[in-house]
Order: sequence, then structure tokens, then C-alpha cells
Amino acid sequence: MSSTHLTLTDRCMIEKYLSFGYSFREIATKLNRQPSTISREIRQYRTFITPKDTEKIPTCRRLESAPFVCNNCPSQNFCSREHAYYQAHKANAASNVTLSKSRSFLHSDENEIKRLNDLVSPLIKNGQSFGHIYANHADEIGLSRRTMYNYVDKCVFEVRNIDLPRKVRYRKRKEKRRESFPYQYRKGRTYEDFKAYTEAHPDVGVVEMDTVKGSREKGKCLLTMIFTRYDFMLIFLLDTASQSCVQEVFDYLLKALGLNIFRRLFPVILTDNGSEFKAPDSIEKTKYGSLCTRVFFCDSMASWQKPHIENSHEYIRKIIPQGKSFEKLTQADVTLMNNHINSSARDSLDGLCPYEAAKNFIANKVPYVLNLQKIPPDEVLLRPSLFKR
Repeated sequence: MSSTHLTLTDRCMIEKYLSFGYSFREIATKLNRQPSTISREIRQYRTFITPKDTEKIPTCRRLESAPFVCNNCPSQNFCSREHAYYQAHKANAASNVTLSKSRSFLHSDENEIKRLNDLVSPLIKNGQSFGHIYANHADEIGLSRRTMYNYVDKCVFEVRNIDLPRKVRYRKRKEKRRESFPYQYRKGRTYEDFKAYTEAHPDVGVVEMDTVKGSREKGKCLLTMIFTRYDFMLIFLLDTASQSCVQEVFDYLLKALGLNIFRRLFPVILTDNGSEFKAPDSIEKTKYGSLCTRVFFCDSMASWQKPHIENSHEYIRKIIPQGKSFEKLTQADVTLMNNHINSSARDSLDGLCPYEAAKNFIANKVPYVLNLQKIPPDEVLLRPSLFKR
């Protein structure tokens, strides 16, 4: 069983499994944790919501015993009792505050601080996260990651908090609204259909898909896909965010990889309701009508339903800041960025980078066809200067 602190990715998985109705033991098995860890996490960081205009609030027994929250309660939209939800991002923020309060003193002398600064500061300036740095230099550092964060926070090193990867800010989740009428392209492909399908096929791999736009709504954009089990991302440059451009990418992948490899890599695709994805039949089937994948759509205004791809976009924004145009980019530039992102070690992968974690899964043909390669750890650069080399 893992003894490390729960990460944001762990908490996103807990929230997802709670919405599926999994027991604490089932969640603990999937995350390689103790059931008591999951129970304590949910009770400590759940968020209570009190109904308005209610003089006397009845107590719900669901909140007094497992699962302690309403995430999978079928009556939550009609219940007048007090509600409680486990929300991954709020839980992670609260946990970080708790850890920060418990660790606030320096434990190293001047020479040791200089040694750590000489080791860590150049790597942080290259855009590397502490997760990546610790995966390759943990023995040399010899201190906990939280201690190093405290040192940066106290301006002990050359780098400052602004040099660290940006913290993601999440808006309060809006209540789910029912669609006034069903869209034809979503028929049989809703998020409820996705949950039903993945519950019936628990071993199926999921690929989350999205687009990232530059400084303008029109013009070049990025098509991003992530294999959620490995945090392994593929990025393609599109001339426009259109159905035809998305279709060109899938036609290329199907032709270059072959039907069997394509089906193994892309059994299920989860995406949002962008106009560029509203022709799912063209993605799901070959030109001869054979089924090669299944496409499902998140609910409207519910990006949290595909957390892996949303979190991974932060890596892109380290290299191409918000508001910058993509017009001068080439696919070679995008592939270079893709390689550096996939070579950045992750806590959620026990210190491995996505390229290492997915190496056996993607086989040899995929890196050859898409020009993918692992970047040496200390050469990983997640800054705009990547394109100035």
C-alpha cells in the first residue's frame, strides 16, 4: 500500500469513483490505498451544503455512515436535507493548507542551502516541476518535497513562487442542468451512457480529447488527447477548430497505425460538446462502416468530468502562455513540445514520466509514426524558450 500523501489526481479519481457508486474498499484497491485512508479523506474534506429557506433541516443518514457524501445519491436534486459532496479540487486545496501549517521552519545550514539552490534552481527555471525533479534527484536533495516548497516560499533560493508551475484555479461547479431537447449527435453518447459503458467494461481504456485555442477563436489550434491510465498525451496542430480538421487527424492515425492498433489505443474517447466534435460518426467508423472506437460527450459546462486532459493543458500553457497565437507553429514545434511534456515525471505515476509509463502500451510503431521520443530528465524544458533553441 502507498504511504505517500494523496495527490490531486488521486482525489479526482476518488470523486469519479464516488459518482460511480464504488465502495471505499473498491476505491482503495484501485488507488493502492487502505480503505481507512479513503474514509478519512472523504470525512475530513467533504463540503456541506445547506438548503436555503429551510427552518429545520432533517439529518440524512447517508452522511452519518459510508459513503458520507451525496455524490451518487439518486435523490440529491430533490432532497430537502443537508447535502455533502466530495470535490477533488476543494479537498486538495484544504489538504495543502493543512500541510503548509504543519511545516514552516528551516532545517538546513548555509552551505546546504547553497548546494540545494545550485541543484534545484536551474531545473525549476527550465520549467520542471518538483515532481519531475524529485523523480530524478530525490537522493541528492535529501529533504521532503514540502520542505523544498517552504524554502521557495521563504525566498531561500534564487527562484520564487512565480517560477513554480502555476496553480490551477477552478470555478465553483454549477448545478447540472437538464437539456431542453436532446441533440442528435449525443444520442447514446451522453456522460451517463459513458458511465454505464465503463461500468460494464471496467478494464477498457479511456482517452480524453479536447482542443486548445490560441489568441483568436479562429485560426490554428491544438487537438489534444490523453491516455488517462498513463497521463500520456498526443498533440496535433489543426488549421482550424473544425470537424474536417479533426477528421483528418483520425484518418491519418487509422491509416498510419492500422485498424487493430487504433482499436487497442482508442477503445473509448470522452470529449466535450465543441462544434469540432459534433460529427462523432466520422470518428467512430472507418470509411467502410467498421466500428473502430466509441465516442462519448461530457455534460455541458462540466469540464471536471474529464480532469486528466484539463490538468494536462497546464503543461501546454507553461510553454505557450494564454493569449499567445499559434499561427507561427508547425507540427514539428508541437511534437517537440509533446515530447518534453511526456518526459516530465509525475507523482501520480510514482515518479515515472508518461513516456516511460506508457512505453509498453504504445508499442514501437506509435513513436515511429508520430516522431515521439523521451527527453533526458535534466533536459526537460517547459518554458516558452523551448521554441527559441
